[in-house]
Amino acid sequence: MASVCKDRAMGGLRGDGRQRGGRRHRVAVLVRPGMLPIEVGIVHRIFGEARSASGEQLYELVTCTLEPGAVPTDADFTVNVAHGPEALETADTVVLPASAVDYDPGPERREGQLSPAMAGALARIRPGARIASICTGAFVLAAAGLLDGRRATTHWRSVDDFRRLFPQVELDADVLYTDEGDVLTAAGVASGVDLCLHMVRCDHGAAVANDVARRTVVPPHREGGQAQYVPRPVPEPQVSSTGAARAWALAHLDRPLSLRELAARESMSVRTFTRRFREEVGLSPVQWLTQQRIERARQLLEETALSVDLVAARSGFGTAASLRQHFQVALGVSPRAYRSTFRGTADLPGVG
Repeated sequence: MASVCKDRAMGGLRGDGRQRGGRRHRVAVLVRPGMLPIEVGIVHRIFGEARSASGEQLYELVTCTLEPGAVPTDADFTVNVAHGPEALETADTVVLPASAVDYDPGPERREGQLSPAMAGALARIRPGARIASICTGAFVLAAAGLLDGRRATTHWRSVDDFRRLFPQVELDADVLYTDEGDVLTAAGVASGVDLCLHMVRCDHGAAVANDVARRTVVPPHREGGQAQYVPRPVPEPQVSSTGAARAWALAHLDRPLSLRELAARESMSVRTFTRRFREEVGLSPVQWLTQQRIERARQLLEETALSVDLVAARSGFGTAASLRQHFQVALGVSPRAYRSTFRGTADLPGVG
């Protein structure tokens, strides 16, 4: 899916990462018994590694639970959590990882209902805070009514139960994460990395998110969706890679690229290439190209003093009008507004 930052207040954070009130953006991680340690660690690692140009941490993190104390994990150890649900009251972002209890036949899974303690905790979250789930944490958000009429995702193994319990939610089982502005969901486990990097990217731009990705040794933006990870009933084709065409396309994003041209790089027909491309990446070639061009444009707007016309040309959109249209759809802002937010224009002679 294309990276989006829908309805986010692009100017909500100052250049040093602090809120307008002077404090850092506070991320609260709400854990439950049976928590998956990897998912909790992902949130702390990604947000904890985000730094300003001067090296200052951009986020403040706190872990909380419904009842402070030793909280069991799905492994053979417990985690001592000192903070209770009151920590949610001062959070700017709340992240709800998955828990082993999501797979138990309790009321939250069987009937799609919240326990009184969880309902009370979620009620503490202040209006305007951003709320995100990882993996089956989406069941809790859906049970709270936070996903009604909205697009969401969860782990591919749980999609049937999710659709049965929450038909009012627009479930997209193919993507790595969704962004509905103040509510976001990630597909499963490692897709929490993708979602957290996306939130950092929305808050502070691609340069900061890319730096976090380098520190964590993960790709700054993973291609495709979770459909590529679902087991298939037949073996994968042995000679079907479209990787060479993708690499060539990335090196030539500034020029018009046709499906026929890309297919020819792999000696395939357009029909076969399109089918295999979607199998391997989870997107159509056109969707993938648009995604890559948006990322290239974001990088150029943040890191160079090129005019919007030249950014459009070098990222393959051709004209500033086309670039503005795609930026508005994907990010909800114009290229100039994006540059002003994530770099500023005072040090860019000739911009505009």
